[in-house]
Amino acid sequence: MNKFTKPTLQKLEQIFKELDYVIRYEKGTFNSGYCIVENTKVVVINKFYDTDGRVGVLMDILEVILEDDTLLSDKSRLFYRNMIKTYNNISQ
Repeated sequence: MNKFTKPTLQKLEQIFKELDYVIRYEKGTFNSGYCIVENTKVVVINKFYDTDGRVGVLMDILEVILEDDTLLSDKSRLFYRNMIKTYNNISQ
């Protein structure tokens, strides 16, 4: 059973847009399922990942790149904070 839905994925993608990141879904050999292109704000994710995989990867990346969630809109910040709780509970 899937833990996450397409709307959840779309909200996470919106957070990346607010941070001026471009997300690309492509095929390739990624050791971690994704890569961040150095010195650019481009994230490349394995296109064969399902919704849960994509959400998990985006959450992992946000933990690295988002130092201050006050940079996000109020709506995105609230969603992100709730996602951290949900994601951490599921990951454990």
